[in-house]
Amino acid sequence: MPAIIKEHRGRACRLIDLNGPDAAGTDRNQMPFEPLSVRISMAVRMTGIGRSKLYELIQSGDIEVVKIGASTLIPVESLRQLIARNRRP
Repeated sequence: MPAIIKEHRGRACRLIDLNGPDAAGTDRNQMPFEPLSVRISMAVRMTGIGRSKLYELIQSGDIEVVKIGASTLIPVESLRQLIARNRRP
């Protein structure tokens, strides 16, 4: 099933299909939301990278950013790619 894009708290989010009801019998097909992008503070928490290092990675082009007005957003996929590129066998 393709991802469904909805707006949640002013952000575009992709709904995750969890394939059916949970243990309580509640339909879980439309929860939880996975954000398309996060602010700097959330990216720091998600990755465990320090704020200064995160800004260095942005400056070097290792992490993509999206500027919307005064907000700096980091696509979650960019964080995933960073982690994947730096994994050690």
